[in-house]
Amino acid sequence: MNVILIGNGGRENALARAIAQSTMLHTLYILPGNPGTAAYGVNVPIPAKNTDDIEKFALDHEVSLIVVGPEAPLVDGFADHFKKHPHILVVGPSAYGAQLEGSKAFAKKFMQRHHIPTARYFECDATNLNQGIDFLRLLQSPYVLKADGLAAGKGVLIINDISEAEHELTAMLNGKFGDASATVVIEEFLSGIEFSVFALTDGKDYVLLPEAKDYKRIGEGDAGLNTGGMGAVSPVPFCNEALMQKVIDRIVAPTINGLHAEEIDYKGFVFFGLINVNGDPFVIEYNCRMGDPETEVVFPRIDADVLSMFEAIRHQQLGAFEMKFVPGTAVAVMMVSGGYPGDYETGKEITLGIVHEDSIVFHAGTTLTDGKLVTSGGRVLAVTSFGKDIAEAASRSYQTVENIYFEGAYYRKDIGKDLM
Repeated sequence: MNVILIGNGGRENALARAIAQSTMLHTLYILPGNPGTAAYGVNVPIPAKNTDDIEKFALDHEVSLIVVGPEAPLVDGFADHFKKHPHILVVGPSAYGAQLEGSKAFAKKFMQRHHIPTARYFECDATNLNQGIDFLRLLQSPYVLKADGLAAGKGVLIINDISEAEHELTAMLNGKFGDASATVVIEEFLSGIEFSVFALTDGKDYVLLPEAKDYKRIGEGDAGLNTGGMGAVSPVPFCNEALMQKVIDRIVAPTINGLHAEEIDYKGFVFFGLINVNGDPFVIEYNCRMGDPETEVVFPRIDADVLSMFEAIRHQQLGAFEMKFVPGTAVAVMMVSGGYPGDYETGKEITLGIVHEDSIVFHAGTTLTDGKLVTSGGRVLAVTSFGKDIAEAASRSYQTVENIYFEGAYYRKDIGKDLM
């Protein structure tokens, strides 16, 4: 079969690698892809937002499956656009289903309706600012403010001082994050350790993928600014059988059952951003696609034909799909541009040295210029390695990272250390 994969980041590089291993694949096209994805298929320079051009390409090249990596096309209705072509399966929810990620307020109301554990919240806009401030004052520090819409991962503020929280709430409503913060969700802060669970659903049944823990802060010890992710680990040692059963019973099953009961058209990934509070899981956020850099540890651990898994969606047979995991542990370390997540320079030439035999280098922000591999983003490369445990896998990733050079390269040296 011919397959299109939408996106150009590290997540798509990991997805491309998994798809390319399928015995069902004829040709994989990555739109637009990056130098890393080119090893697994054909890069086609069509941007993810150009839905009409993608549609024409899919029809011209007899594509029967499209996997959407990033969230923005899904929120904008990519899957809905292809409903007129029933022979093309899109792995990704409808625009309405994608509101689980596209609107924090939508997600909170959904969780309320289906009794899914999450933090107390208040939905605030310009018409009820005073009530929003009253709600803030009922909470204990720190205070959580979330832009309702998509804000490129930057729309969440965690603030210790009440006066600053009130000031930032007003600033957000006045356009600090553009239209994304015209509505702000004020949340009670939950104290615990975060982790991520992933399901693939056909809208009725689902299959669980490996869980992961990512590291969002730029600095060691989870210090400094939030980023798109500095590394990830899978499996997660504290996700024991008892905790995962609670996750399934209280969160995953009620979410999938809720989508089905409300007749929400949802065929694709559900990312559950969770927090473990004294042994009880709560939902921090939903995403309507796979996470990044979690995909770089989750998909290398899947020991199954992923195209067969996606085809099970088409035939409503996902409930019978047998998921298998590669034994051992995967650790991904993200190499980023100097200055990230603030201002950074691109166009720095990358030298790839010796890669450990148990390591995979995924391209996240690279491009080819005059035949040279150069940086093109804040997060540049994700190095994923396998080992019998976190210590061994991390050691192998760092061995490979130390053999890669570009000017200003930075990476955290403590990925997974808190879990050892």
